[in-house]
Amino acid sequence: MTMTEKYKILGKFIKDLSSETPNIETYLHVKEFISKYKLGINITSKPLKNKMIEVNTILKFEDPSESKKKSHFEIVYSTIIKINDEVIEKKELQKIILCDVQNKIYPDIEKALLDVLHNSGYSSVKFNKKIDFDDLYKQNFN
Repeated sequence: MTMTEKYKILGKFIKDLSSETPNIETYLHVKEFISKYKLGINITSKPLKNKMIEVNTILKFEDPSESKKKSHFEIVYSTIIKINDEVIEKKELQKIILCDVQNKIYPDIEKALLDVLHNSGYSSVKFNKKIDFDDLYKQNFN
C-alpha cells in the first residue's frame, strides 16, 4: 500500500493568524533581537465523523527571554483529512497526523508565517532549520 492511499487531504486553511507588536518601542527592540526568537510547534487533532480528522498545526514564533518588549506571532493551520478504512492501528494514525500530513502541509504554513513576519516589518526573518517531523515522531514515540 502506498503512502498516499492511507489518507486524503480534503481541505486546509488558516484557522487563526496573529501578529502582535504593541508599539514603536517594541518594534524597534524586536527588530534588533528577532534573531533570538524561537519557532515552536504544537499539533492537535480531533476526530470528526466518517473517519475524518481535523488536524491543527500551531506555529508560534516568540521571544523565549523574559523581555518586556515582545512581539508575538502565531498561526493555527487546520487540515481536514479522511483516513482510509485500512488504517486501524493507533500508531499508524499517529504517524499520519504527526508526520505524513505535517510533511505535506509544512511548506504552506511556513510560507504563511514568514509572509506575516515580513509584512509586519521583520523582513530579515528566515527559518533556517527545517522541522524534521519524522525525527520528532521517532523521539516522542519510540
